Amino acid sequence: MIDHHLTGQLRTLKLGGFMETLELRIAQAQKDELSHMAFLALIVQDEIERRETRKLAVRIQKASFEEQKTLEGFDFSFNHKIKRGVVTDLATCLFVEKREHVLICGSAGVGKTHLAQALGHEACRRGFSVLFVKAARMFRHLYASRADQSWEKQIKKYLYPDLLIIDDFGLTALFLIQPETAYEIVAERHLRSSTIITSNRPPQDWVALFPDPVMANSALDRLSHHAHHIIIDGGESYRKKLSPKTRQ
Repeated sequence: MIDHHLTGQLRTLKLGGFMETLELRIAQAQKDELSHMAFLALIVQDEIERRETRKLAVRIQKASFEEQKTLEGFDFSFNHKIKRGVVTDLATCLFVEKREHVLICGSAGVGKTHLAQALGHEACRRGFSVLFVKAARMFRHLYASRADQSWEKQIKKYLYPDLLIIDDFGLTALFLIQPETAYEIVAERHLRSSTIITSNRPPQDWVALFPDPVMANSALDRLSHHAHHIIIDGGESYRKKLSPKTRQ
């Protein structure tokens, strides 16, 4: 039984998590006749793992993923045109360390959003800050910030993460302040941090989304210069496969 005074002291030191495994570790130390240093190493390692688990949970929460998707749950057999080796290499998150980008393009339902979120989840596991956002929602948010004079504050939300994931870019042509917004985010993040963009359109079609081709080409040049391309050609929608009618 753990002494209540010790419990209070641990909580004062913000080490209350020790209590979760302390009795178990004491029993293990007695059974295995561990030295004091070996016992101390065990309980310190337990605390490190607890803190890392909490930090990961916070990073995942801040990432605002649409769903908790992982590579372990991705069905590579559904579309053999998705190169598993390329995705596995990206999952090391070396591209985040190198401040490179990933462009994932293909028709609806082929797994673009799943892959993007799974790579984001891997980045969280490796200690990187991540933000996932639908392109339309990001544009609406920043458009509203113009009205309440909070633009400078709000755009930082999209500039500071180590990895920004913009989902469903290019569903419609860019209008109002959207072209300038897209350009500023790309330009500010260039060589400073990584961006994943998913789109139903191939990158060469993105120029037509901008009213100004000069601005478009400048943005695309920055994105493509340090980018990994995943083009998912053909294949039916995976969501269609999972629909109740399809499974009957």
